[in-house]
Amino acid sequence: MNLFPDLAQRYTQEQLTAGAAQRLAQEIAFGPVVFQVSRLMVKTGILEHLNNTPEGATLDEAAEAAGLSSYAAQVLLESSLSIGTVLFQNGRYTISKAGWFLLKDKMARVNMDFVQEICYQGLFDLEATLLSGKPEGLKVFGNWPTIYEGLSQLPESAREKWLAFDHYYSDSSFPQALNVVFSRPVKKLLDVGGNTGRWALQCLAHNPGVEVTIMDLPQQLGLMREAVKGRPGAERIHGHPANLLDDNVPFPQGFDAIWMSQFLDCFSEAEVTGILRRAAASMGADTDLYIMEPFWDRQQYETAAYCLTQTSLYFTAMANGNSKIYHSEDMARCVASAGLTVAETFDGLGLGHSIFRCRKA
Repeated sequence: MNLFPDLAQRYTQEQLTAGAAQRLAQEIAFGPVVFQVSRLMVKTGILEHLNNTPEGATLDEAAEAAGLSSYAAQVLLESSLSIGTVLFQNGRYTISKAGWFLLKDKMARVNMDFVQEICYQGLFDLEATLLSGKPEGLKVFGNWPTIYEGLSQLPESAREKWLAFDHYYSDSSFPQALNVVFSRPVKKLLDVGGNTGRWALQCLAHNPGVEVTIMDLPQQLGLMREAVKGRPGAERIHGHPANLLDDNVPFPQGFDAIWMSQFLDCFSEAEVTGILRRAAASMGADTDLYIMEPFWDRQQYETAAYCLTQTSLYFTAMANGNSKIYHSEDMARCVASAGLTVAETFDGLGLGHSIFRCRKA
């Protein structure tokens, strides 16, 4: 298994002293407590108050600023002190570097909101999911076979955080991805799993002559039409309803490029291969198929790989029970099994995406 250098350094040899390893084991054991305390330190405004008062705050000052009792503020602050998000000196609490990142790093906030609103309750059934192969945690929201059928019916706060999470990671890569895709002539583009049409709108703005067809579930196309209504060029976005897991459903033909962004991580390896095989059958000799994914092994920094491998468990417990954030070698194997070849690889897009440009083998 190949890994980018920063990951290989971290994952191939022991990094911790015995004491640090023991501490990490206890952090894992109390993980749910750490998460909820840290979330509430942000939500109640205690961390914001400490960030805005360089001299720090006493317990009573922190409690008053947050509108909490002295007891409530005390248990949060003392827990946070041992977590490492606050410091204590001369009777006053101050924010630590970790606390600052928890408060101000957009990635940390997006991830925390997503875990709280989408994953937290359902992860209790992770073990059941691993045994059954079905997203057993999804029942906290509804009785759909996968989360995708139920996206439009999620509670508003949950759907908001799901979309914020999805868009945060994909949007950062779109400017560079547009340059990759449109470096070759593209008049007709098939956007597979196009969700709310954000990529399609970017394509229209980038290339005023392109026509984009979004192939997705009917209910997703309904959300897309609402999202693009009235937007410039919306008349050049078309819908092609399809259940992409139905092996009897062919891909439409006649496209210069097929685009799959943060899409194939929603399926098992067997399903990925089946989808790519049907895509390959629709391709002409000059058709390019682009796969954009945040492959966890191709990250420049280990923290990104950590976020991605943990995100895999959302797919396990909540989304569909059998997919994940892929290692690039696993995806390349699916590409080859589908009768395609990776012609080019582009790394370092946005927050850590890569693109495979594929052609018929």
